[in-house]
Amino acid sequence: MKNQLRIIGGDWKRRQLAFASIEGLRPTPDRVRETLFNWLMWDVQNSHVLDLCAGSGVLSFEALSRGAAKVVMIEPDRTQAQFLSQNLELLRVTKSRAQLKVSTAQQALNGLNEQFDLVFLDPPYSLDLWQELAHQADSLIKDQALIYVEADRDLSTLQLPSTWKLIKNTKAGTVRAGLYQKAVD
Repeated sequence: MKNQLRIIGGDWKRRQLAFASIEGLRPTPDRVRETLFNWLMWDVQNSHVLDLCAGSGVLSFEALSRGAAKVVMIEPDRTQAQFLSQNLELLRVTKSRAQLKVSTAQQALNGLNEQFDLVFLDPPYSLDLWQELAHQADSLIKDQALIYVEADRDLSTLQLPSTWKLIKNTKAGTVRAGLYQKAVD
């Protein structure tokens, strides 16, 4: 069984992409994505993006559609990773622009040694991974980089690194979303 999502902006605007029907997999709602990419309007172009919990891949595909130089997607579910791979092929994304790591975020982070300008932290809500992944990924995030966090609870309860400063936030239904900027130490 598969579902469809729609890219809302950039070169692939209105393109439909398939993703697997997996419990806990919920693409960021269109309204929240539109807000996020309005916030990021001047920051996506040529950025190096880390999508810690890719899921449907919608945030990565939106970033690539809007000119991100490179995206690293992490997805532990092999079925969904296959959909991500097929979508990358469908959109003719070169391997130099997109890298897919089929593993848990924790495992993949151990093998990464590059620095990122933009990070998406949107784990399955039931796994409660915000604090663990934020602190593990922090050393890979450049000073002044932007970090998007999505949760089903108040963002102030997530225990994110103290250097992450909330600069914008929104709420849509049960979704709470915030854009953070990593302060210079």
